[in-house]
Amino acid sequence: MDLITRISENFSESAHLKLQTMDALAKPIAAAAERMVQCLKSDGKILACGNGGSAADCQHFSAELLNRFEKERGSRVISLIHRQESTSVFGVAVDSHISIEDSEAVLRAIRLTPPEQPIDLILHTPGGLVLASEQIAKALVERKGKVTVFIPHYAMSGGTMIALAADEIVMDNNAVLGPVDPQIGGMPAGSIVNLLAIKNRNNISDEMLILADVAQKARVQVAGFIAQVLMKHLPEKKAVQVATILSEGRWTHDFPLIVPVVRELGLNVTTNMPRLVYDLMDLYPQGNGARPSVMVVPMRKSRDEREASGPPAASRSDD
Repeated sequence: MDLITRISENFSESAHLKLQTMDALAKPIAAAAERMVQCLKSDGKILACGNGGSAADCQHFSAELLNRFEKERGSRVISLIHRQESTSVFGVAVDSHISIEDSEAVLRAIRLTPPEQPIDLILHTPGGLVLASEQIAKALVERKGKVTVFIPHYAMSGGTMIALAADEIVMDNNAVLGPVDPQIGGMPAGSIVNLLAIKNRNNISDEMLILADVAQKARVQVAGFIAQVLMKHLPEKKAVQVATILSEGRWTHDFPLIVPVVRELGLNVTTNMPRLVYDLMDLYPQGNGARPSVMVVPMRKSRDEREASGPPAASRSDD
């Protein structure tokens, strides 16, 4: 049997099987579709779940929601949803924080979008790498078409940095943003710098003095970048003021900035969240063990223990 004949037979067998199952499955499929429609009309919820091939079907279902959102708004929709599942939507990884892989995928989606076409970014994240967040924010702020960021629950740290690049931020009434103060070696940059004013330099280790120098540079760099982003919509003086407030470390890194506070900062925030955004979030339930129900502040290591454990981790801007 030659290759053309084999391919033709495969098509014939597939078509024959579909015709055989049409009579048996047409009514159940129609009934299932009607029930799903009625569920959505009744403000209900449709859960998509599975493993292996079925998990891929679930991703396809969520992609269909994004496609519907794009058609309704005439925009390019990108979702950046950070849960615990190792899946992706439209090429954007779904992981625990904003990574370089995320920025590569988002930048690729932005690059493939016509300059005048609006972009809608659905954002749900605890934060992530400063570099990755700045790359995404820079690409968004340079867009000619309108950029809208939708925040159904939270966009902290690096997520806030990205949201600041939008022409409009749409938040749920209870959604929050957060400070963008850099974290150095797992410690707030502002607190490290303040240590120099509290403690005699002769009693501070060389390691901490170096960290204080890096921390001060990081604060200046982040504040400068945020100010440049905000100057797209705010006067220079106001942009510098807001950038300083968000990056200087006046709050803890997980401090929630609610809608009224964000508006007081002078940002364009509305609360008209489309229902489809909530429907999309329903497809990504929080994985078990993602966050403990009780959290405590860990004990600080002594200087000898820190020196024995090696140098601190690289700078990050996540929780």
